[in-house]
Amino acid sequence: MLIPAPALDFNELPHTGVRCTAVVEIVRLPVLRDNYVFLLIEPAGSRAAVVDPAVAEPVAALLQHRGLELTVVLQTHHHHDHIGGTPELLARWPGTEVWAASSDQTRIPFQTRGLAGGDQLELFGRPVEVLSIPGHTSDHIAYYLPATAQEGAELFCGDTLFGGGCGRIFEGTPAQMLASLEQLAALPASTRVWCAHEYTETNLRFAITQDSENQALAERFELVKHQRALGEATIPSSIGLELATNPFLRCRQPALQMVSGAVDGADVLAEIRRRKDVF
Repeated sequence: MLIPAPALDFNELPHTGVRCTAVVEIVRLPVLRDNYVFLLIEPAGSRAAVVDPAVAEPVAALLQHRGLELTVVLQTHHHHDHIGGTPELLARWPGTEVWAASSDQTRIPFQTRGLAGGDQLELFGRPVEVLSIPGHTSDHIAYYLPATAQEGAELFCGDTLFGGGCGRIFEGTPAQMLASLEQLAALPASTRVWCAHEYTETNLRFAITQDSENQALAERFELVKHQRALGEATIPSSIGLELATNPFLRCRQPALQMVSGAVDGADVLAEIRRRKDVF
């Protein structure tokens, strides 16, 4: 069931949900039960883009509060808690581009720019690379903003890679999910990971049952529990942190092979994912 998030005080966002950069400003909006919607705001400009708007109203309210024009919607996949707000935003801001996987035209029919893995784009002067990352859904994509002279790398990965976990495999295969996760794992370790749900604490609680000797994981879990007790977000993460603590990025490590009873990386992932599904 979709549950509205509490009303947001936009004057508080600079202290809780905004990261200001020399190139773009990234605003993290908590919506529904545990979703995050991300806005990318043009520096010293009046334009904004939004990633996976689950609902329209909080996005529209922030845009209006800041006097911004919505120009681009970036969709990672077709699930309703990622595209549910897009039609209303398009009605309010006609002419807004919608970027989405061209192979998912049927399920994201309002897309205006069909994309595929390897496509190179530009957003507010910043390069954007499209990554094909099937597994959670068959047509899932991610948006990667490589580092520039002024700014570090950013990854918007929807429901494929989470803090301490990965998405359920609804349409793909474990082999596809493993390949997608390893594609993301190969990005620079400093890359910030902006995933679409606040699942980190639950994910790490499970991860410790599978990778119990991992000291970095234990330390992260304690930090995350403290953050969540204070009501703080755990997103963004980083590729380096996920490599050290996320069992789904460690499927080729002996500790995970042993606990899963499998050797092949896809088989390890399949077993760990099966256990997480019933955790």
